[in-house]
Amino acid sequence: MVAAIAVAVGCSGEEDLQPLTFMAGFIPQANLPFVGAYVAEAEGFFAEEGLDVEIQHSAGGGEHLQLLVADEVQVTTQDAAVLMQRRADPGLPLVSIGLIGQRGQQAFVALEESGISTIEDWAGHRIGFKGTPPPDLYALLDQAGLSESDVELINVGFDPRVLTEGQIDVYPVFKSNEPDTLEKLGFELVMWDAAEHGIPTLGLAYVATETKVEEDPETLAAFMRAVIRGIEFAAEDEEAALDAVMEHVGVDSDREHQRYILETELADATSEVTEEGGLGYQTLEQWQDLADLLATYEALPDGFDASTSFRVDLLPEARE
Repeated sequence: MVAAIAVAVGCSGEEDLQPLTFMAGFIPQANLPFVGAYVAEAEGFFAEEGLDVEIQHSAGGGEHLQLLVADEVQVTTQDAAVLMQRRADPGLPLVSIGLIGQRGQQAFVALEESGISTIEDWAGHRIGFKGTPPPDLYALLDQAGLSESDVELINVGFDPRVLTEGQIDVYPVFKSNEPDTLEKLGFELVMWDAAEHGIPTLGLAYVATETKVEEDPETLAAFMRAVIRGIEFAAEDEEAALDAVMEHVGVDSDREHQRYILETELADATSEVTEEGGLGYQTLEQWQDLADLLATYEALPDGFDASTSFRVDLLPEARE
């Protein structure tokens, strides 16, 4: 009878949990918004918030946004600039409910042995980009008094060997990932991060739809409390956080590479804005500055209303 009661109580507790699907916007790795969910799952933070969260991963083809809009997924992750671009065209109703990357994900690197040490030195060299040249690339060129005609812009894809094999002189990297890969191959790098040059950039955010925010704010607020707590836990107990990461990436993966990703993104998760409002906080000034940069380089329509792109009222400290 005692066993039967225990089973009944356990089942009742599980039934009381609110289901929610979180899809990380890429394959499993230690990107900080992913880590927040991994730790919240491993440490029971979701359950304490009354949530039964299923963690899924995008293959990287953009399907996570389509699934979000279709309500097959309730929360995902997305780069802030791309979020605004997708709001503008094709008009997806995306809203950032927590800005984790207070600075952009991308930077540019050259091999130290190349002798390229300043942006001015880019003149006459081959500069890589992935997909389309990002606005921060043009902004860096402008700061250095260079124009597109002063350099050779080349679409390089995602294989950093084009840098090490001399096919390109300056390569675009994801800061939390590719520098570690290149340095482990024995190459010393010079890096240029647009944010360090005063150019407005933002990184990954937790994203929901306008409809979900309006219809179910309490569930989203509970999710944000759990993942912010997960990120805070990761900052305090890196090894336990990496244990949670390895459960998703696979025990045969390079734990030290995941550590590099985690530590790099933890550093970019704090700013003067988060000192005031807590992890994930975001301001209209941040979003408008980025929108203005995108519009300057024709990556976003003029007059885009950046205030529609984010909400702060679901964040723990903002609600308090």
